[in-house]
Amino acid sequence: MTEVDTTKQSSHDDAHDIKLTPFLAFKYVASIVLLCFSIVIVVALIFTGNTRVSKATNPWVALIVMTLAVVWLSMIEGQQASLVGLPPVDPDLYKDTHPITYKNAALAFKGDNLDRYLMGRQFMVLLVVFVINQCGSPLDPTVDVLGLPDGVKLVFLDVGLGMIIFTCILGQLTTQVNASHCMIDFINNYFALFTLYTAMAVEFSGVMHSSYLIQNILSVASGKPIQSNEEPKSGFTFIFFWGRVLMSLAILGFCLAVTLSALFNGQTQMAVKYPNVPNGVSVFLFFFFMAIVGMLEGMQIAFFAVAKLPAEERGNSFFAKKTCDLLFKGNGENLPGFMIGRQLTVVFSFFLVASITGLNITPGEGENIFGVSDGAQAFLNYGFQGAVITTILASITWQLAASAFPMAFLNNPVTYILLCIALFLEWTGLCAGAWVLARLMKKATKIQYDEVYVGTPEERIANGRADKEFGDDVGHLAGGGFVGHACGSHDALDGPIKSKDAIDAAA
Repeated sequence: MTEVDTTKQSSHDDAHDIKLTPFLAFKYVASIVLLCFSIVIVVALIFTGNTRVSKATNPWVALIVMTLAVVWLSMIEGQQASLVGLPPVDPDLYKDTHPITYKNAALAFKGDNLDRYLMGRQFMVLLVVFVINQCGSPLDPTVDVLGLPDGVKLVFLDVGLGMIIFTCILGQLTTQVNASHCMIDFINNYFALFTLYTAMAVEFSGVMHSSYLIQNILSVASGKPIQSNEEPKSGFTFIFFWGRVLMSLAILGFCLAVTLSALFNGQTQMAVKYPNVPNGVSVFLFFFFMAIVGMLEGMQIAFFAVAKLPAEERGNSFFAKKTCDLLFKGNGENLPGFMIGRQLTVVFSFFLVASITGLNITPGEGENIFGVSDGAQAFLNYGFQGAVITTILASITWQLAASAFPMAFLNNPVTYILLCIALFLEWTGLCAGAWVLARLMKKATKIQYDEVYVGTPEERIANGRADKEFGDDVGHLAGGGFVGHACGSHDALDGPIKSKDAIDAAA
């Protein structure tokens, strides 16, 4: 690397740095200590044989599966930031320097493949989180772990704070932090390409296709047609598509029937962990936490949608104004904070739903649900039907609704309450260690900020390579809010700048 390149890289690093205060340093250290403690206590729990996977196989299998799941989750989460942030950028700018990134882009940005990827990716996230839960969540909360007091076990194992910290920092936030500003380097590897193909295959399977029916219903309700980059489906393609929608509806119906039947009959892990909780309350909690997940998934879409609007167009109701005043305080400083607090709350809800939907029926004793085979019952006991339900009804549906009706979310008082909770969780610094690990990961892997390769949005305009406009988000999955972040920008709220005149006007 030449002296000029080194100076340029250093200047970009400085632009992304934040001022380190004593309180921020304390949060970094405390979060890393908390992460280390969480890892120790979760691993110790696994080696007591008190998790479903460690009991069914052995602790080493559970530990290896959980580790691989977290590693894959980190790629799934980081890749999203790259693939939804790069479409406006001319791929010829990185075609020669990053050939595998170009392969990722060529597949993901063809036709409507980005929507397909996001659909498949959403199910993969839920599935992987459910696998982590089965590997590291206690079956019996009373079993001794490292001689810890019951209160510590309750918070870190039974409630799941240890798993939440472990998953959020290592499996999500660390790679999201890097990938949101190092999009080009992050997916320049075959692991990312494999993950992309896997997500596309999951979508092609049709398990999630009932979401497309919901997408069409919301399009009719909003009066806004769904924007597509492909020709309308016809002939065999039309039949094959709607055939998978019907199959998906059947799968979703079966998953709901299994889960609700087990909950009403006290045949889930809820009855084991919390025997004093009535079955009716378990059913309520199931739908309550699904609604919390849905609200948080929808809020991120609605917030990034209104971030592009002038302040006077962000709603006139009391709660819309309160929400926007808090969210966009200063230069939108609370928006990234919400995303972090939201991540904690969503993962917490995911783990709870996974515990609620995991069945507690011993195969071969004549109690198999709906008379299924012993092998099928053993599979249902892992609770993966909850991943299907949560992906479709608590994640994708609410994201699509928020993209079609963002103002409805802003006017909801629950939105303001959840925003305050998310900002408080971020303020506690529980996951602040992700920034430390992100910096260490960046140095270890030698990934660079995007502007090192393609310049800032302003520089691309000056060179006659201006970004394309972002497409209409209506009826689409908006990529977890990363759409709206311009590649090479230092401000997460920046959108693409269309011409040099826009730069001069802003100067």
